[in-house]
Amino acid sequence: MKTFMEKPADVQRKWYIVDAQDVVLGRLATRVASVLRGKHKPTYTPHVDSGDYVIVINADKAVLTGKKLDQKMYYHHSGYPGGLSETPYRSLMEKKPEFAVKKAIVGMLPKGPLGRSMAKKLRVYAGAEHEYAAQKPETLELK
Repeated sequence: MKTFMEKPADVQRKWYIVDAQDVVLGRLATRVASVLRGKHKPTYTPHVDSGDYVIVINADKAVLTGKKLDQKMYYHHSGYPGGLSETPYRSLMEKKPEFAVKKAIVGMLPKGPLGRSMAKKLRVYAGAEHEYAAQKPETLELK
């Protein structure tokens, strides 16, 4: 029996929309990352970008459990000595909720060129409005 290997030209892509309102950030990120990779398809091939497009709306209403809003930090380094800056997730979710959700999802994708191509299929919006109605996205249920 031969192993099935999907070719990049044969990939069929769909559009999904996810409402992040009152959803735990980590659970949202794992489900969306799985769809971006294509692991929900029977034709999944690890070295091929066979995932679908995902639109996340209401990113500002995503939830972090416990004391993570105050204790969890986002670190960024400028590249200069002493250039480490840290931001608590509470202020990050208030100022840039799209960035916080996108960072959680992209962090669960593979590193390298394959992961970067998967990350390009992710669209995150803080509110309920998005500009991809023409693609007729299906609702993705978070289990």
